[in-house]
Amino acid sequence: MNSNQIVYIVDDDCEVADSMSMLLESAGLRSQQFHSAEAFLQNDIAQFVGCLILDVRMPDMNGLELHQEIKRHNANLPVVFVTGHGDVPMAVQAMKNGALEFLQKPFREQEFIDCINRALKTSSNALTGHNRLRSIQARIASLTKREHKIMQFIAAGNITKVVAAKLSISPRTVEIHRARAMEKMQAKTLAQLIQMEIEAQSQGDI
Repeated sequence: MNSNQIVYIVDDDCEVADSMSMLLESAGLRSQQFHSAEAFLQNDIAQFVGCLILDVRMPDMNGLELHQEIKRHNANLPVVFVTGHGDVPMAVQAMKNGALEFLQKPFREQEFIDCINRALKTSSNALTGHNRLRSIQARIASLTKREHKIMQFIAAGNITKVVAAKLSISPRTVEIHRARAMEKMQAKTLAQLIQMEIEAQSQGDI
C-alpha cells in the first residue's frame, strides 16, 4: 500500500466504525472515521488518497447521495459500500454510479480486507495514471504552437510530406519541429510521442 493512502470510513454507527478501524489496523492499514456525510464533506476531499468505506443509510444525506457528491470532488477515490440494510436495487444503483463493491453485513473479515486492498490498488493505479497525464500535459504546455500542431498531425497518422503541405512548410522544417517536440516530450520513439498525444486528447486538448 502507498504510505499516503488512508481508508476513510463514513458510518453514523460509531461501534461499527470502530470495529472496521480495528480490523483494518490488524491488516496494517490506516483509517480515519467520520460519523456523518456532513463531517466528511467539511474536509478537502479532493486531496484524499486511498479509498472510502461508505454506509448506505445515514441521517440527512445518505450514502448514495454522498457518493454522487464525492465524484464531483474526487473521482479517483474508490468507494466500497458496507451496509446491513442493502437490497438489490441499492446495490445496482451504487455499482452503476461507479462503486467498486457493495458488501452486506455480516461479511467475512478476509473478504472485507481483500475488498479494501483491491480498492487501494485501484486508487494507486488511478493516481499513477493521473500523475502521468499531468506530466504529459506539462510537457505539451512547453511546446510551441507549431511543434504541438505537428505533433497532432503526426498522431493523426499524417506522414512528413503531408504535414509539410498542410502547414505550407518544407519537410525538413517538419522534421526539425518534430525532433524538438520529441525532445521536450521526452519521447525516445515516434510511437511514444504519438501515444502521449493520444492520452492527452482522450482527456481533452490543452
